[in-house]
Amino acid sequence: MLATSRNHLDGRLKSLGRLRAFDSPSKGWLRAIRNALGITAEQLATRMGIKQPTVSGIERSEADGTISLNTLEKAAQAMGCRLVYALVPEHGLEATVRSRALEVAKRRLARVNHTMGLEDQAVESRVLKRKIGELADYLVEHELSRIWNED
Repeated sequence: MLATSRNHLDGRLKSLGRLRAFDSPSKGWLRAIRNALGITAEQLATRMGIKQPTVSGIERSEADGTISLNTLEKAAQAMGCRLVYALVPEHGLEATVRSRALEVAKRRLARVNHTMGLEDQAVESRVLKRKIGELADYLVEHELSRIWNED
């Protein structure tokens, strides 16, 4: 069930992966969009029901990364825009989960294999690789939340 929801979200987020090309303008999106629309800070303030100096503060807080989503939404609406907010995984949700599970499985089995090696019972690498994959599968299926506890 979790895998299905991850795959569903991955599908929806896939198109957003291209959005990485949309780095924020140096002075922020609010100022860039406001300027492109030809709206002065005073006009935006009026549309938002605030004072003009507050618009400057809002634009600074966006550029600094300290703006609230609520304020950003209000400014967007005042300019006839829609705020779009998303967290876009670097490599997809399924790939992120699988990578983390493999990392945890490798660490767990490395400890076991080291101990077995001390007793001259180390597992050969192809068998170890298969066991890592099997453990990763198990972790994803049965202990998903636990993989984020181990470092």
